[in-house]
Amino acid sequence: MPKIDNMLAILWMLRSGKKITAKQISEKLEMNIRTVYRYIDTISTSGVPIISEPGHNGGYTLLNNFIEAPLFFDFEEQTSLFHAAVFAEEAGYYGGEALNRAISKLSKYSNQEQEAKINQHLTSLEVISRFSSLSMEHFLKELEQAVTDGYSVKILYYKSSEKQLNYRLVDPYRIIYWNNKWYVIGFC
Repeated sequence: MPKIDNMLAILWMLRSGKKITAKQISEKLEMNIRTVYRYIDTISTSGVPIISEPGHNGGYTLLNNFIEAPLFFDFEEQTSLFHAAVFAEEAGYYGGEALNRAISKLSKYSNQEQEAKINQHLTSLEVISRFSSLSMEHFLKELEQAVTDGYSVKILYYKSSEKQLNYRLVDPYRIIYWNNKWYVIGFC
């Protein structure tokens, strides 16, 4: 088997949740035990949290809370994520920075050809929004937290029929972005 296949096989064996020894891995995959040690070091170096327990009852396991990300995104999935980041940023969505960090992590695993194609698609799409001096990030974050945690927020409300501003206590249920504007669905 090629090296990558062996390393993936080791990763799948570790995913079982049971402690497994290098000897068991070498017997199951029919390879030298030193090769198993090298592959485990390589997997661990790549960021997979492998726990090594020495001794008679020792072995290898994965960290309990380790959740592996999808190993591969195809071209269409990667391009869609990049476009989503552009839309999020232009809409004033507060999670745009986190989305961009996630995308930069994905970029590290793209080959040069994929990266060039994605960059071509990114330069072919531009979202132009109306200029707004008011940043919505803080408000969106606060409103989303209120929806998630179920608490009320106090807002300044403009009632067009009376041409005046009033404070309202609102129980927000959902936040909607429609027609280049953010809306709050709730009860007041």
